[in-house]
Amino acid sequence: MGRAFEFRRARKEKRWSKMAKDFVKMGKQLSMAIKSGGPDPETNPTLRVVIQNCKAINMPKDNIESAIKRASAKDSKNLDEIVYEGYGPYGVAVLVETATDNPIRTVANVRMYFSRSDGALGKTGALDFIFDRKAVFTLGMEGLDLEELELELIDFGLEEIFEEEGQAFIYTSFKDFGAMLHELERRKLNIISSELVRLPNSTVELTPEQEEEINTLVEKMEDDDDVLHVFTNMK
Repeated sequence: MGRAFEFRRARKEKRWSKMAKDFVKMGKQLSMAIKSGGPDPETNPTLRVVIQNCKAINMPKDNIESAIKRASAKDSKNLDEIVYEGYGPYGVAVLVETATDNPIRTVANVRMYFSRSDGALGKTGALDFIFDRKAVFTLGMEGLDLEELELELIDFGLEEIFEEEGQAFIYTSFKDFGAMLHELERRKLNIISSELVRLPNSTVELTPEQEEEINTLVEKMEDDDDVLHVFTNMK
């Protein structure tokens, strides 16, 4: 009984720790959106997207409003968006998106994660031939006809649309993100989240043991407060 209780408590603490880190990362995204387009979501579509994504991970309204207030203050820190690229073990490409107020600290940490996993940090642009930048929209399925919607959204950059687990997923190229967002909002569709992702156009197949090593590397990177997203080309 005692061992089971400790296990449940440890699992709960890990879940709360992850949630807290997710809130910190979303706070940084709110700050960057406000710095680039202002604090009014009505006139700042990027901020609207980030607020949607905050709600998607159940970030409390008070937390969102506090983060917006802090980011709007004149003395708020400026964050640099920096992408780091390298290779983990077994030749797996790893792309790390960060937001930091201290690039020296961030690059040192990212280099350490690579080196401790027998990988290496590479030069900027080294992985451009492996990853394509895409926009992904997640919608509620209520009242949607995907076949009809597919035809209507082609002119706005639609590349793929499908349903999975009761939600609709729309993919566009990075350059069509704004046009698609505007059209989905114009139609008043239920946008659950919107994000920019890096999809590999070639993948590396690994054994389960090797996959575990890569997943451990990714988890260590994602635990870093400066790291927003980590992408790999592991199959």
